[in-house]
Amino acid sequence: MEKALLAAEAVDEKEVVDLLKALVRLPSHYPGPGEAGVVAFLEGYLRERGLNPFRQEAAPGRPNLVADLGEGKGGLILEGHTDVVTPGEEVLWTYPPYGAVVEGGRLYGRGACDMKGGLAALIGALLAVKRAFGGLKRPLRLAALADEEGMMLGVKAFVRAGLAGGFRGALVAEPEGMEVCLWQKGALRLRLRFPGRMAHGAMPYAGDNPIPKAARFVLGLQELERRLQEAYNHPYLGLPHLTPTRFLASAGEDQLNVIPAQAEVALDVRTVPGVDHGALVAEVQALAGAEVEVLEDRPPVETPGDDPLVQAAEEALKLLGLPVRHGGVPGATDGTFLRAWAGLPVVVLGPGQKTLPHQVDEWVDLGEVVLAARVYAALAVLFLE
Repeated sequence: MEKALLAAEAVDEKEVVDLLKALVRLPSHYPGPGEAGVVAFLEGYLRERGLNPFRQEAAPGRPNLVADLGEGKGGLILEGHTDVVTPGEEVLWTYPPYGAVVEGGRLYGRGACDMKGGLAALIGALLAVKRAFGGLKRPLRLAALADEEGMMLGVKAFVRAGLAGGFRGALVAEPEGMEVCLWQKGALRLRLRFPGRMAHGAMPYAGDNPIPKAARFVLGLQELERRLQEAYNHPYLGLPHLTPTRFLASAGEDQLNVIPAQAEVALDVRTVPGVDHGALVAEVQALAGAEVEVLEDRPPVETPGDDPLVQAAEEALKLLGLPVRHGGVPGATDGTFLRAWAGLPVVVLGPGQKTLPHQVDEWVDLGEVVLAARVYAALAVLFLE
């Protein structure tokens, strides 16, 4: 307990805040500059502080960065992502999206909350443990991964390369208001194509219009969603959802007198533990009467509440005088694959309000970021010692 407090006290507030400012000032949205600039900066930053980071290419020009403190097995992965979403129209921002402006104890900027605040806190904790003890009985591995906001190529490459092997747990610093999140929703991204036959709009009987078929399917989804929600309502994740996010049908720009040859519908499906993804896709396909293409399949995951990692997280919060509040992640995170593919217990615990990611004038409370770093440092000692 005393050692955990020493680790927490070793967190350098100025170091964490300055690092966060530097990270937010580096645009890392994709498409766009991507993660390479952040990785190059962090690689130099960590080397200057006595660590030996290495890169792993998740995709061309999209590197992961990994750095270890200590060696051996049974360690803890500290995971954060380096990409952010686009700022959108910058004229809508009160503060420059990459200005890292501080006002009223808040730092504003794209990625401040999701999740460069959490990433800075993880690094601050890692450096605090190094400063206080040199290392712990078991290793800490920082994983700063690419493409969390997209198809999660970074964590998939990380797990496939065996870089999660030999570890005993993973702490993911997504913005969850410092709730201990043990549950994450699953996600399916589906694309359906409804075939038709082109014809002149004046003679619809000569063709086969796919738009009414697609429209009937979208309306029918409401009943399927209702039945799914009647069967599943998770206490921390809430209800599953079947959400149409794209409806395309056109024979070409300004071709308003032509029946299109095809209509396309895209779905963003969010599930909770207990929902069988294969069975759900089969139901969608039966409703559509069309082929369903599964673009992404992220299972819902959960970590048992009695796992030592969960106990360490709760104890670290108590040690620093913070309440222990449990919660669920409304979307998937890199922790989804660390749990589902690597089999690791995962705790998602990070600074920042749940509802702020991807918004204009995104911000994070600097005091909460520093406090998160102290919690992480204490958690690492409690778990690894």
